[in-house]
Order: sequence, then structure tokens, then C-alpha cells
Amino acid sequence: MAASPAATRADPSQGFTEVSLAESNFVVHRPYNVPISQRYSFDGKVRKLWVFSSDKPHTPESNTNPRTEIRMTGYDYSSGVWQFEGHGYVPSGTTGVSIMQVFGGGQRATTLMLHVYNGELRYYGGQVVEGNIYDRWFKLNVIHDVGASALTVFVDDVQKLSVAGRGGDSHYFKFGVYAQNNTSNCMESRWWGGVRILKKDN
Repeated sequence: MAASPAATRADPSQGFTEVSLAESNFVVHRPYNVPISQRYSFDGKVRKLWVFSSDKPHTPESNTNPRTEIRMTGYDYSSGVWQFEGHGYVPSGTTGVSIMQVFGGGQRATTLMLHVYNGELRYYGGQVVEGNIYDRWFKLNVIHDVGASALTVFVDDVQKLSVAGRGGDSHYFKFGVYAQNNTSNCMESRWWGGVRILKKDN
């Protein structure tokens, strides 16, 4: 895997068509024993998602870590070239958390996850994608070319990461906060404006 060198800004959505999304496409997964209003808010402009390290998983049967995530529904895909776009914000102190993932992999549940550790956005817990991520709005674009098994990540319209996919037969996008390792007590991310899903034009 390799991060691209510094590059001029370019619109990653060129050549893609935005799909139609309604509020019903945004399904919140949160600790099963608390009301949604205690872990998620949306004022029509900003979606705020938070979770605590001591929280329950999203279902009583799950053994996974605590999360408050939005699972994008209605556009699961197994072929083609798809793109997630969102404007995110991570407050200082949030660490040990995934804020975005492409679900569906061969040997593991995901084909890409973006974690935040101590102010850095990382590919899983490893390679730094973007530093100094705290307390600022950033534009995030993730492109998944299923046929080529390739993923590309842009931050503020600059390519920051290009990695191979991890297999899997079906995929979808998620964003929010999902506890990983060495977490802070409270984990939070915010998403401003219209989160978009786009599909590459044929």
C-alpha cells in the first residue's frame, strides 16, 4: 500500500453520478439499550454521533465493540465503482475509533476502515492517511473499484491513500464512531451537509 505524494486538488466526484438518498437510507446502529437520542442527533444540517467505551454493542447477540454508526442502505453493491463523500469533524480527545468503513471483506468483515488515533486519520491502525484531523472540518471521499479490487481515499480533494481491496461479495458504506483499540472514554464524530453516494458513469 502506498500514499500518493502531495498533489493538486481535484474533484474526485467527476465522472460519477450521485444516487438519490432519503432519510430512510441512513440507518443508525447504536448501543441496543439506550434511546437513539442519547447517542445521535441531527438538526437538519449536522449529524452528531457519539458512543462511550463502556457502552453495549448494537444488538444483544453481538460481541462487537460499542458503536454509533450510520449504515447506508439501499445501495449495497457487488460490482462497479462506487464512492462515499462526506464532510467530517472529530473533536480532540476522540481516539481509538473507526469513523468510516467500507463493509464487506473476504478474510475480515471490512475491505477498508479509517481510524482516528491521537489526532491522525489512519488506514486501520497503521498507515497515516491525514494528520492533524482534530477540531476541523475535512472533506472525505472514498472510491471503491470492485472489479479492480482497489480503494482510493481523498481528503480535501487531495489523494491520500491507494490500497488493494480485501475481497468480499457485497459491500456498503458506514460512518460514525465504532470503538477499536485503546479508546477514549467518549468517541464522537460529526458529519455536515449532505453525505453522498455516487456511482461511476458507464
